[in-house]
Amino acid sequence: MVEHAVRPIVEALVAKAPNGWSHAVLHGRAGRGGSSVTGGYNRRREHWNVGMPNLHVELMALAEALREDRGWEPVSLEIRCRPSGEYRLVAFHDAISYVTGMGTGFQVVLDPDYRLPQPGLRQEPGTAAPAGDAEPAVARFRAYLERRAAILGRPDELPPPATAAAIDEAERRLGRRLPADLRALYLIADGDGIGYENRYLFQGNAWLSLESLVAEHTEWGAGERPWYGWDLEWDAVVFDATPADTVRRCGGHPGWLRFATSEDGNFLAVDTAPAQGGRPGQIIRTGRDYDEGPAYVADSITSLLGHHLELLEQGAYEKHGDHISLLEPTCDPDPQQIIGDIPDEVPPTLQALHINNATGLVDLAPLTAAPHLRRLHLNRSTTADLTPVRELPVESLRVTLDHGDLTPLAGHPHLASLDLTTTVPVDLTPLRTVPHLRGLDLSGADVPDPTVLAELADLRYLSLTPRQWTTLLNEGRVPPALTAARLADADATLDDALAWAARLGLNTENALRVIGTLKTVGG
Repeated sequence: MVEHAVRPIVEALVAKAPNGWSHAVLHGRAGRGGSSVTGGYNRRREHWNVGMPNLHVELMALAEALREDRGWEPVSLEIRCRPSGEYRLVAFHDAISYVTGMGTGFQVVLDPDYRLPQPGLRQEPGTAAPAGDAEPAVARFRAYLERRAAILGRPDELPPPATAAAIDEAERRLGRRLPADLRALYLIADGDGIGYENRYLFQGNAWLSLESLVAEHTEWGAGERPWYGWDLEWDAVVFDATPADTVRRCGGHPGWLRFATSEDGNFLAVDTAPAQGGRPGQIIRTGRDYDEGPAYVADSITSLLGHHLELLEQGAYEKHGDHISLLEPTCDPDPQQIIGDIPDEVPPTLQALHINNATGLVDLAPLTAAPHLRRLHLNRSTTADLTPVRELPVESLRVTLDHGDLTPLAGHPHLASLDLTTTVPVDLTPLRTVPHLRGLDLSGADVPDPTVLAELADLRYLSLTPRQWTTLLNEGRVPPALTAARLADADATLDDALAWAARLGLNTENALRVIGTLKTVGG
């Protein structure tokens, strides 16, 4: 079945090849969730950026054959072929995958169940009392509905209230109590939807029924941050909300109960587990566009309803048929992220800075004016002194270092990932004292002695060149807690990656290899 399924792919590669090609390479991943392809055609040592043919249907058929034959779901594969019709397929389950982006190569996942801890889980919990209160919340909600009715010329049609017993059962299933003000609202109406029509009462968000609130939390994993794979997650950062330290720095949390949706993957949630400066029951935004951190909205539903009433009283709204859009006051806050050079005046709110293709050495000293800087990426840009980073809460650092001195990073209490390129040999010894370092990319660094990496007991991700990996493996000095790794080599084959992964402890004996030749090759 596998050999039968791979032939249409090879036939398409040969048929679509440009004149003068010497061989083609296809890297793919396919399974029930879809397929992805990268690769191209070559002429001797020259690589052409010629688009690969559309092979989705053929790849899905090959994935099905491999699932039947080996039980792999999804599957990683590599196909190489020549104008003669000769081809070679190498396939394995997706513990090994071909990755592109900041660096091309192969990635291996040694422990598929491990996830990096979210920084918000280490934050001190809030101790303040809730700001919301059931009685004023109910009064404001009724006043809000009355004002809307006056604008629309009719009252909003809302579903019947939830019963106290239904709310108790919902809280049992959630494992958490609803804030008193939200609970009181559900005793007025069970959301704002009738059939397929919603009233969008909360900032243009549809108020979920009690059953939908529970389902969002228990069935759809709303309390968890999505995981996008080690190639994207190893240096990911979760940013702080504004005001700082009110909401935990998480992409998702079991204490965030989504109660309203903008129907685009984003939600309003009540936060029952705030950070030290927050209050239980505060309102936050979370969901698809907030993986890098939630947004603070209000200290309670009670306050949010008061704000909605104020906007209506001020005439800050637009009426569109049966719907009312509230017009929030415009503001121009200091930026939290900058892509470009360091500005003359560094905003104190800055949390992320990406400097691209800087000319000359970058002086990092002005960044001491950004006490909340979490991500500092110098992309194809060089600095000579990391001393300013010592006093900053930088968690993700990408840098080209002109002289190779990592001493300023010794004992850094926040640094979690480092992507390092150097112009001279670098001593890794200072990294031994960085307590939260979890990810490291040294594929662009000159590292005379990589064996010190074995002393990084909590390192989870490591990217090295083939030569660096050979040294580390031959010396038996692989970091003990390594969970995922990258072989940074654009010319590596899947066979190379399988041999490397086997040395890291992954069982690759079941890898599949198929060699064949097309019977008839045109042109």
